[in-house]
Amino acid sequence: MSAGPLTGVRVVDLSHALAGPYTTMLLADLGADVLKVESPAGDLSRWAGPFHADDTEHAFGGYFQSVNRGKRSVVLDLKTEEGAAALRAIAAEADVLVENFTAGVMERLGLSYESLSADNPRLIYATVRGFGDQRSGESPYLAWPAFDVVVQAMAGLMGITGTENGDPIKVGPGIGDIYPGTLLALGITSALYEARGSGLGQFVDVAMYDAVLALCERIIYQHSYTGAVPKPEGNRHPLLSPFDVLPAIDGWVAIAAPNDNRWRTLCELIDRPDLAVDASLATNQQRVHRRREVFDVLAEWTHARTKEEILDQLGGRVPVGAVRNAAEIMADPHVAARDMIVELEHPGAGRTLAVAGQPMKFSRTPAKPDKRAPLLDEHGAEVRKGLSHHRSSFKSAATTLATVPAVLSERSDNARDIGLIVDSR
Repeated sequence: MSAGPLTGVRVVDLSHALAGPYTTMLLADLGADVLKVESPAGDLSRWAGPFHADDTEHAFGGYFQSVNRGKRSVVLDLKTEEGAAALRAIAAEADVLVENFTAGVMERLGLSYESLSADNPRLIYATVRGFGDQRSGESPYLAWPAFDVVVQAMAGLMGITGTENGDPIKVGPGIGDIYPGTLLALGITSALYEARGSGLGQFVDVAMYDAVLALCERIIYQHSYTGAVPKPEGNRHPLLSPFDVLPAIDGWVAIAAPNDNRWRTLCELIDRPDLAVDASLATNQQRVHRRREVFDVLAEWTHARTKEEILDQLGGRVPVGAVRNAAEIMADPHVAARDMIVELEHPGAGRTLAVAGQPMKFSRTPAKPDKRAPLLDEHGAEVRKGLSHHRSSFKSAATTLATVPAVLSERSDNARDIGLIVDSR
């Protein structure tokens, strides 16, 4: 990988599934050295797929590749004295440790924040869990497990997502994991910045519930300011008009022109100058009150045209975009120009395969991911050699690691757990 802005930062990644690995994937993309610590069974997302038809090894699937690219892997059994001691030695030389275990797990293992920071005062210890850590505020749900769909439901996202007067609908991507993971990456980089002056680490905590609530910030001020309880409104916006998804001959397009000048431009482009001078539709607030009429006018124009025709007519003049599927997105010249599709080596497939790229662009310290996800314990020997001065901590490492092949041969037994991981996405 190119030297990104976090080059030189050492991260210990104890996380699994999606939220934590997404955090550390961002850090790895930005140049940090991320060491993924896995149990002998490995992160269950390794076996969740999907697997390419040409993949003869099934060392990991697309899910794992996407959020664990650019990392190294070492196997440690933290339930053993030797594994815990090894982790302590690694953390003593790290800048950041990330974990997303259920609250209390690390304390029971003797690897709490307080314990590890006593060894390494500059360590930034970061967690992402469903309902946070008691150090930041003890939630009544602290011990509850959480997945994306649960947090989307509890924190308000599903309460405003769905068809008008219809059933609530989960947002497609695992935003209940990905957004908290993104905020945790921001928290970590903020703590790293502060530590440059203080020389001290700190505890950084993001609750999935909190993050999704922050994402739904509009419902809080709407309720506080007006007493309203926002509900699903389909693809419209309660405060802006036009702000709609409209039918085309071959699909759908999104048009958003709530600004009064853009509304007038839109009216001219669809050959309705009468609407541009209609005083009863002159302001956004007026159009919100009559948004059904606004929608009908626009739909009458769009449904007689293809997506391409609509974009040709409106593109660059008012905000407009076609509703696209994955194949269309991967063929989009914008995506190519911005390096938003990255081809990575995939063991066993004999070819590279694509994952989503890195949206943060830097002029001097480019952060373009170019390394695949690691095989299980791929860097274990290297890590143990580097910690040879802690050799006593590894007296049973050979015994522990000898179990790895047996565990891998039993991957199919984990199918019931993999189903939970897939649901979280």
